[in-house]
Amino acid sequence: MTARDVTPAPIDTSRPHPARVYDWWLGGKDNYPVDEELARRILAADDTVVRGARANRRFMHRAVRTAAEAGVRQFLDIGAGIPTEPNLHQVAQGVAAESRVVYADNDPIVLRHAEALLRGTDEGGTDYLHADVRDPGTILRLAGETLDFARPVALSLVALTHYLGEREDDVYGLVERYVDALAPGSFLILSQVTQDLSPEGVARAAELFRSSGTPFHPRTLPEFSRFFTGLDLLGPGVIPVYGWRPEPVDVAAQAEGVVPVYAGVAVKR
Repeated sequence: MTARDVTPAPIDTSRPHPARVYDWWLGGKDNYPVDEELARRILAADDTVVRGARANRRFMHRAVRTAAEAGVRQFLDIGAGIPTEPNLHQVAQGVAAESRVVYADNDPIVLRHAEALLRGTDEGGTDYLHADVRDPGTILRLAGETLDFARPVALSLVALTHYLGEREDDVYGLVERYVDALAPGSFLILSQVTQDLSPEGVARAAELFRSSGTPFHPRTLPEFSRFFTGLDLLGPGVIPVYGWRPEPVDVAAQAEGVVPVYAGVAVKR
């Protein structure tokens, strides 16, 4: 495992950070009172968020396993978040030990934990970039020191795009820039909060995020599907996250109630 020589910025504990709020929902310990406060307020406003975080995590595991079983041996996970086992590299290297994984995130607390928690196999490798998704030039350049972009890569943007806007971040153009850099046979793995399945709860959660200083952009089914333009969607297509190639735990979890998250995986031909 390597991590870039980056001097960590001071961790701002005066404002919540999405990765740390998500960590609290998953039962993690790497969050601060300001993150817990927002996480509890959103949970009170929208009771889907904890099961949504768990369902989203399981989707990532299934999607990465699917890519690895299809022969992909390189993975780029942007917006990696605070490490929670099993991490993406553990899933990928569990299928093929020689898999190479690059994580990227802009939260200083993720950088603080990367060296200790993101350990890969001897046959493969893991790397961590302290960088922002809005800077694809930097991420692709540095990731290219570990990954060979002339060969297929699975790009994971799980639970990330709902923090990016169309006007301020050009989110569709941003995803397109990353996909354009990928070789044929590469995978795009996406999940995104939607207002379609729980309009009132998601609207309340979005307002709490925005009032805390975090932009939040739920998207409809057509808006989310737009990310896969020009790519070949794997079955069952774009679908609520529970339903993407579910395992028994996912089928059982559906009884807990709706999860307003869409998911999809596509291949670049």
